[in-house]
Amino acid sequence: MQPEILSHARAVAIIGMACRFPGARNLEAFRCNLAEGIESVTFFSDDELLRAGVEKRLLEQANYVKASPVLEGIDQFDAAFFQVSRRDAEIMDPQHRLFLECAWEALEHAGHAGSAHDGTIGVFGGGGSLMGSYLVSDAHINPQLIGPITGREHIGNDKDHLCTTVSYKLNLRGPSVTVQTACSTSLVADHLACQSLLNGECELALAGGVTIHIPQGQGYLYEEGGVFSPDGHCRAFDAEGKGTIFSSGVGLVVLKPLQAAVADGDSILAVLRGSAINNDGAEKFSYWATNVEGQSTAIGKAFQVAGVAP
Repeated sequence: MQPEILSHARAVAIIGMACRFPGARNLEAFRCNLAEGIESVTFFSDDELLRAGVEKRLLEQANYVKASPVLEGIDQFDAAFFQVSRRDAEIMDPQHRLFLECAWEALEHAGHAGSAHDGTIGVFGGGGSLMGSYLVSDAHINPQLIGPITGREHIGNDKDHLCTTVSYKLNLRGPSVTVQTACSTSLVADHLACQSLLNGECELALAGGVTIHIPQGQGYLYEEGGVFSPDGHCRAFDAEGKGTIFSSGVGLVVLKPLQAAVADGDSILAVLRGSAINNDGAEKFSYWATNVEGQSTAIGKAFQVAGVAP
């Protein structure tokens, strides 16, 4: 590692990772998919969509796109390992279940799971939107989920309890903060985790996010001028790009101050030299638009913190 990186007092190392994505149940599978250019989008037949509960009138509309990424295993959970009762597991949002599993896997990947680390570990992360959640899904609504605030129905589904559930189940004693900033949630969670580490609030930090759309196996309606892709393909950074597709997935990293990671002999996967966040305020065309000045200011601050030239 270059000496100037090691001497950077505010650098943070990534020492562990875990993920679940469509077509990839782990890091190695995801890495292979990227290397081989595999597009993990499923295209459905009419019969498959009808069995999934899609109305026939939707299938007959020309702008109904019969494609979606599918995250396997959202109905599976090692409840016994996490000491979760069968009843609680049944009413626990898949976002909470898979985030908890990936939190353990990430710490295990870093070599700091369970009694392997006796210092303070923080958790920073966020979950998907309420509108697409297990709790309010019309197709999968469960009468058992109608419970009082602070009841097990509430705790196992409300996004506010995502990170504190992980801290409780894994006995983690650092800051536990649920972050909700829409599309930037996971990156903002990473930034806040780095700040917490650099401020000495914890020795390790888990950071990431989860989104699981329920029900799966259904397409979507394309509208001209909207954000969705008209043909089910997402062409990022491509002149042929015409829109995106919303997917499900989980991703977490384990963070540690770089100098501490080197001193302790941790396996260092990557180094974060600096980060920054801000907001555009009202200086943009609309709420949904982005602002060049706001973005360039944030990028400039990140370069400044990192101590590197653009």
